Amino acid sequence: MTEKTPETLYCYVHPNRETSLRCNNCNRPICASCAVRTPTGYRCRECVRERRKTFDTAEWYDYVLGFIAAAFLSGIASFLVTLIEGIGFLGWFIIFFGAPTAAMTIAEGVRAVTRKRRSRPLFITVAVGVVLGAAPFILFQLLAFDVFGIIFQAIYLVIVTPVVYTRLSGIQLFR
Repeated sequence: MTEKTPETLYCYVHPNRETSLRCNNCNRPICASCAVRTPTGYRCRECVRERRKTFDTAEWYDYVLGFIAAAFLSGIASFLVTLIEGIGFLGWFIIFFGAPTAAMTIAEGVRAVTRKRRSRPLFITVAVGVVLGAAPFILFQLLAFDVFGIIFQAIYLVIVTPVVYTRLSGIQLFR
């Protein structure tokens, strides 16, 4: 009975590192530091990068439209926050429960304008648009020394910005 000795494999990126791993897509040998764990197994960075390109569908104008839509809708919501701030104690409840609703409205508005195209830089651009849309109202409240208005705007931004980003990017905390 003859036993075959396995062929010694070396990482295609690091030729001096022995490995027993192979990319499950292109079958190239990869070391542990080059391997990217995916739900279907280990892949090389090049295959992961190529796969990611299929999900990045945003066009150049989506960045402009997404930014404008996010800034406009965030400006409207931020204006409403300045009105809520004057209500008093009930305003605290409204801001904590209304901000996620505003975030969903902003995210769905951006999604409609960009026709559901996606890419990570687009999501970041939209998040910046949300913050800059609220900036004029924050600046106004800073100049007026309205402490509660600034606190309400901060609560609004802390809740809305990550919710818009996660809603657009599809990140799920719980499955």
